[in-house]
Amino acid sequence: MSTTLTEQSVQQRNKQIALDCAAAWNRWELDGIMKHWSPDIRHFSEDRQVDTQQMIGAMQGGLAAFPDLHLDVKSAVSEGDRVILRITVTATHLGEFMGKAPTGKKVTWFMLEELRFDDAGRIIEHYDVFNYLPMLKELDFVAADVM
Repeated sequence: MSTTLTEQSVQQRNKQIALDCAAAWNRWELDGIMKHWSPDIRHFSEDRQVDTQQMIGAMQGGLAAFPDLHLDVKSAVSEGDRVILRITVTATHLGEFMGKAPTGKKVTWFMLEELRFDDAGRIIEHYDVFNYLPMLKELDFVAADVM
């Protein structure tokens, strides 16, 4: 007897996978994220397509600069084949970032992630949008009064 997932259970499954990916970030286990990627996943960062190796490099670079990085998922919405996460990121600047030597400063930034899933629950599209302005102010890349 075969079991089919209802639309609601598919959405719940996809949402849980998205939350599992955030939890993997918090354990600094990139493999725990990538195991959910389809082999032909497409990545977009602020609507610019990024190949998978570039995305992995950016993820590794982020962890090198901010090894205690922590994602706090503020909300997760699942609809159809997509899940959107609203996230606050906190970290300490302990490695080189954008040519800046480690400062030891605690920083914060904000992000949105949209994940699109196939029928098997693999992530086939990944979109992210970052608001780095708070972090850039904290690291003195931009003036504190910039809005």
